[in-house]
Amino acid sequence: MHIIFTSDTHGHVYPINYATNCPENAGLFCIAAQISKDGNTLVLDGGDSLQGTPLLSYYLEHKDEYDFNPAAEGFNAMGLDYYTLGNHDFNFGYDAILDFVTAMNATLISANVEDKRDALGIKKHVIHTLEDGTKVGITGAVTGYVNVWEQKDHLTELVVSDPIEAVKKELEIMKDKCDITVCIYHGGFEEDLSSGELLSDTTENQACKIMRELGFDIVLTGHQHMAVEGISIEGSYGVQPPAKAMKYCEVFADKKDGAWDITSSLVPVKEPDAKYAEIAKAHDFMDDLNSKIQKWLDEPIGCLEKAIDPEPKLEVAIKGSKVAAIFNQVQLEYTGADFSCTSLSNDPLGLKKDITVRDVLGIYQFSNTVEVKEVTKAVIKQALERCAEYFEIDEDGKLKISNIFLQPKIEHYNYDFYAGLEYVLDITKPLGERVTLLRKLDGTELEDNKTYTLVTSNYRATGTGGYACIGNSKTVKSFPDEMPDLLIDYLRRNSPVKEIVNSKLTVKA
Repeated sequence: MHIIFTSDTHGHVYPINYATNCPENAGLFCIAAQISKDGNTLVLDGGDSLQGTPLLSYYLEHKDEYDFNPAAEGFNAMGLDYYTLGNHDFNFGYDAILDFVTAMNATLISANVEDKRDALGIKKHVIHTLEDGTKVGITGAVTGYVNVWEQKDHLTELVVSDPIEAVKKELEIMKDKCDITVCIYHGGFEEDLSSGELLSDTTENQACKIMRELGFDIVLTGHQHMAVEGISIEGSYGVQPPAKAMKYCEVFADKKDGAWDITSSLVPVKEPDAKYAEIAKAHDFMDDLNSKIQKWLDEPIGCLEKAIDPEPKLEVAIKGSKVAAIFNQVQLEYTGADFSCTSLSNDPLGLKKDITVRDVLGIYQFSNTVEVKEVTKAVIKQALERCAEYFEIDEDGKLKISNIFLQPKIEHYNYDFYAGLEYVLDITKPLGERVTLLRKLDGTELEDNKTYTLVTSNYRATGTGGYACIGNSKTVKSFPDEMPDLLIDYLRRNSPVKEIVNSKLTVKA
């Protein structure tokens, strides 16, 4: 048996980086050109397909103008057989999922997603018979944290239940009817795969639990964007490809002496070749969409007084970020909150002096909305103590980034920058005692018995990333507009934008 598995492709259909407008070795069409499929091959995907590139952002805003779905075209070109949904696929509501599913040739499998409208054709499991007669039992699930992150109005017609119980139930049904069992799980590994140390006590990622306790032969994971070529836990074999359709997993299972011998590899996507050119030509009906996207991306929207060079992560975590200052200013102005916090992506980000839509979507790649939370001084301090965990002191007495934010998944985006505050993080002190100064920019001390308003992304507002103190705080107001749109509007109204100073951060070592 041969499995080709992708996950977390995040809208990467073509081999192009839209932010830089440069080619890159990635995308579903390149994978389609590279893979070879026969009657004993299954092509599977683990979700997060509808968010992540301007191609999908633009398409979802104009989908009624087209009779195709670009993500579905990519998967159909690959010959995808079965897939499950990822958490980001819920970000745009039921109708966006329906549009995607309707355009897909593959079968949607999800044991823990109930469709009240009953229009998505979800299968809880399938048993697929290969050409050689091997019966493959396949089920799938998405992380239950969809219920934590997602806007409630996006889940009115969808019910996401506990993934462990759901796939366990399907395994019991199909295990005696098939030769080998596969679980496609849009969730990651909750343990350090080298040491076995528990990385989080939340239920966001539960792949190790699934592998250790349920007994699937193969568990195909995603969500973490972590490259896992192959790992065996209690006789269950797991893999995970990195994000953005830059690599895919190949899994081979052969029966030897009555047992399955399973091996796997991560395959880098090659540069476009003649086969890719054939696929692109067969999809030239998408050219008009691509032309409109490029025109939209290059639309000027404003300017800065001075360009911002790409900001190295450690440097800006210590000194503050000019890009984050803009994000926070947008959030403060839009909501009128007392304070704001925002994070940055995993990549070093900057902004040219003259700004286009492409630049904005390059520095803010998610469709986050904003929420205002009612917080106390204690909550803000606790959140900043979590931020202070970002730092360690090396043998030479210099600051470095803690492995907590680097392994097993790179999580620079879980370090937040605060606006409206002056605060000091003293890394020489023990964890939990590093916030040594906390006051407003005018020097006013925060009061213990007073409440304040804090605006943040809907993602952080759930408490994700170690910020339960924020998640547990009362929500004052939620806003429907997405941050990229708010950024574009702000830049249009305020250009040329001067350097914004809306915080005072000191990090001591």
